Amino acid sequence: RHCTMKLTFLQRCSLGHISNLHGSDTTSLPGFENLTVGYNKYLRPYFGGEPVQIAMSLDVASISSISESDMDYTATVYLRQRWTDPRLVFHGNKSFTLDARLVELLWVPDTYIVESKKSFLHDVTVGNRLIRLFSNGTILYALRITTTVACNMDLSKYPMDTQTCRLQLESWGYDENDVIFTWLRGNDSVHGIEKLRLSQYTVERYYTLVSKSQQETGSYPRLILQFELRRNVLYFILETYVPSTLLVMLSWVSFWITLDSVPARTCIGVTTVLSMTTLMIGSRSSLSKTNCFIKAIDVYLGICFSFIFGALVEYAVAHYSSSQKCAAKAPEEEVNITNILHSSITSYKRKISFTSVEISSDNVNCSDLTMKTHEKIKCVLRNKMHRIIGYFTIQNPSNVDHYSKLLFPLFFMVVNVFYWAYYLYF
Repeated sequence: RHCTMKLTFLQRCSLGHISNLHGSDTTSLPGFENLTVGYNKYLRPYFGGEPVQIAMSLDVASISSISESDMDYTATVYLRQRWTDPRLVFHGNKSFTLDARLVELLWVPDTYIVESKKSFLHDVTVGNRLIRLFSNGTILYALRITTTVACNMDLSKYPMDTQTCRLQLESWGYDENDVIFTWLRGNDSVHGIEKLRLSQYTVERYYTLVSKSQQETGSYPRLILQFELRRNVLYFILETYVPSTLLVMLSWVSFWITLDSVPARTCIGVTTVLSMTTLMIGSRSSLSKTNCFIKAIDVYLGICFSFIFGALVEYAVAHYSSSQKCAAKAPEEEVNITNILHSSITSYKRKISFTSVEISSDNVNCSDLTMKTHEKIKCVLRNKMHRIIGYFTIQNPSNVDHYSKLLFPLFFMVVNVFYWAYYLYF
């Protein structure tokens, strides 16, 4: 019986509390007799008259992630909106903070975040909303929102790039004839963004804009927070640029090794090429969805790979020339009578089938008057080919390494000067 009486008492208290709340919806809130009497939350203030002035301010609590692959950023902000509703004027000069659940009884702006992929309102331990009512009818409505917003990025200068991102607030249904958006104090309406410490970026500067969005259904007010993010390149210098440069310098070590040390020079060349390939794959795997861009880091890795591969090709050319020269100096094979007879018959047949012009391995005299026109043309072309081949023939293979010791580092330094000057200052 005692338990039954206690349960009945709690039920009566609960029903009485609910009835008081329902009564306040239709009459008034305790202490604010004119708050809900005749108040229609479905009609904006000054309905049918002048537009409502809505002043906004932002506190940027954090920017948790900036994704180059998805081209978006995730931020947590405190959005504060102020407007005046003459229907909520009461006597006195105080302000009262109301329960956030009372927002369901009031008219609030239909503000949304443009280009937002996903957003949510924090609700731990209760919905993170604030309603503050001033005696002159001004309402302060604050929200804590985490949103992921699209940010179009130009990654052509990655990782020496500067990205410009926006946070845009716009009215969803009310056009500029109904509401007007303004920043409360211009650039001073935004706080916290200058104190952010991001892993890869530094906030260069930010500024606020007031704009309009022209759509088919009308012109809608829009507020824009635009901020520039400069990437910290030091991490990429230590992670990618320094290792790739050291690999290029390692490939130059082979120039100081003799041409006869085939295993040593081949091992250096192949190892540096494979290491550079692994470094290139690793740098591109972190941005797998942006491989359609030719980024600055890809250009530099391509330059380093070209120099490493060039050092390997240089040894192949020098070693081939050296082997050809050694083969030319080798002792001739023992000549027997059969070889002599065979060479004599072959030379006699050539004399019968060709003209009597003597053709040497070098230049041939093409000014013989007995030669026909087409034979002279062939003779001139043959001489030109001998000159071209002689020009590209390496007389001393050891000079290839000697010149490479100077030219490879010199060209690499010149390319680096142009590379860093272009991507840092243009």
